[in-house]
Amino acid sequence: MNYSGIKYSDMINGKGVRVSLFVSGCSHRCKGCFNRDTWNPEYGNLFTHKEKNEIFEYFEKYGCVASGLSLLGGDPTYYKNIDVLVDFLKEFREKFPEKDVWIWSGFTWEQLLEDKKRFELISLCDVLIDGKFILEEKDLKLKWRGSSNQRVIDVKKTIEKNNIVIYE
Repeated sequence: MNYSGIKYSDMINGKGVRVSLFVSGCSHRCKGCFNRDTWNPEYGNLFTHKEKNEIFEYFEKYGCVASGLSLLGGDPTYYKNIDVLVDFLKEFREKFPEKDVWIWSGFTWEQLLEDKKRFELISLCDVLIDGKFILEEKDLKLKWRGSSNQRVIDVKKTIEKNNIVIYE
């Protein structure tokens, strides 16, 4: 899996102070996408143990400040990314169980639910921003999402209740 960047102390992509990992690879090709370079799964650098360990070290050192981890892109649920991110999140959860994980995907909750591999990844997260970015529904006043069709979903409660619960 390739990534285009890692932002430490990010306060835009999720609640609180976060580490944001921007992965490469996206099949949605949304009109008006702000990160078109990441459509190419080969864009950026290879995500290795070095980057993973740097993220872990950040949380060990600044865990009292950092709220959690955000996975964006591209699309973290792009097939080339899933296995790497599942392994990464399992280790992250083990090391930092009190931290939350946010993920953005161009797929809707319903589409992710139908795909076993993608759903395994989503189920390791706390909050999902789902759906493609739709330029005609762009709204700069929205928190954590770019267009009004996208939802901010509380993953754990949605799985528990078997009904979509919007994150508040």
